[in-house]
Amino acid sequence: MATPQTAPKTMKAAQISKAGGPFEIVEREIPKPKANEVLIKVNACGVCHSDVLTKEGAWPGIQFPRIPGHEVVGVLHEAGPGVTGWKVGQRVGIGWHGGHDGTCQYCRRGDFMNCENHKISGISYDGGYQQYMIAPLEALTAIPDSLSDVEAAPLLCAGITTFNALRNCGARPGDIVAIQGIGGLGHLGIQFANKAGYKVVAIGRGPENGALAKKLGAHVYIDSVATKPAEELKKMGGAMAIIATAPSAKAMSELIDGIAPNGRLMVVGADFGTIEVTPVQLIVGVREIHGWAAGIPAEAEDTLRFAELTGVRPMIETYPLEKAAEAYDRMMSGHAQFRVVLTM
Repeated sequence: MATPQTAPKTMKAAQISKAGGPFEIVEREIPKPKANEVLIKVNACGVCHSDVLTKEGAWPGIQFPRIPGHEVVGVLHEAGPGVTGWKVGQRVGIGWHGGHDGTCQYCRRGDFMNCENHKISGISYDGGYQQYMIAPLEALTAIPDSLSDVEAAPLLCAGITTFNALRNCGARPGDIVAIQGIGGLGHLGIQFANKAGYKVVAIGRGPENGALAKKLGAHVYIDSVATKPAEELKKMGGAMAIIATAPSAKAMSELIDGIAPNGRLMVVGADFGTIEVTPVQLIVGVREIHGWAAGIPAEAEDTLRFAELTGVRPMIETYPLEKAAEAYDRMMSGHAQFRVVLTM
């Protein structure tokens, strides 16, 4: 096993000490990896809306203090006992899927995403809002050389979520696929859908988003303020898939009638509201509503390779680690264009 590179004994981290508490920039001792763990020198970490689950203590059982962050890109700095297949100095990443037990009924069937004891980086253990972090071996993603740290980071959550939803939506090249929402998820969904060969319909609020949607690869733009998106989709014959990225159950409910026969509404925008649909809306046309989470590291690598091949890239605003609170507030404001990334 390769020997660890020389490192300082302490590091900076942006931690939350209690639910709803502020970000605190603290000095911590750099931890040592245990069996089947690695120590990552973090170079970049995306600030995702799901980090609110850590910030506000909304995830059941979360323990504090806790360091958020599940869009992590860096370098494998030290490998613990039992780690094979990875080298010190290799570029690696950690996404939302932060580990699995490998023994539960779902893992035994290869369904690691639904592991009964799954881990989430930045919730189950400290995430990437720090200069070094510990991660389980099974959570590692290899990062291609052609993607920079800040480009790769958002692809490990926002990217894999939209890419995976698209390739599991049932639509075929040439079919109409609608992307609802032009934000952190949607701006990537539009690019992925275009590169995958779909006829892309972007749905946003207000005419000002039309030009950007077209630039990202949309063939048609629907302003949900000026028109009823479902009616506009029906005029085109309906969307074989609608990727709902904006976290609004009400907006999703209004799209049901725009789904083509045998089509799907793929829900990736997290909202605690209720999607309202009648049984008849689903029965007539044999429509589906399908939830989709992010994905496992192998799928993250698929996402990164596809982005590498096709030129899909996130639009990014960067902040230094010391301004984690400012970066988080910028993300939560909804005004970021479109992903916020911390650099170390």
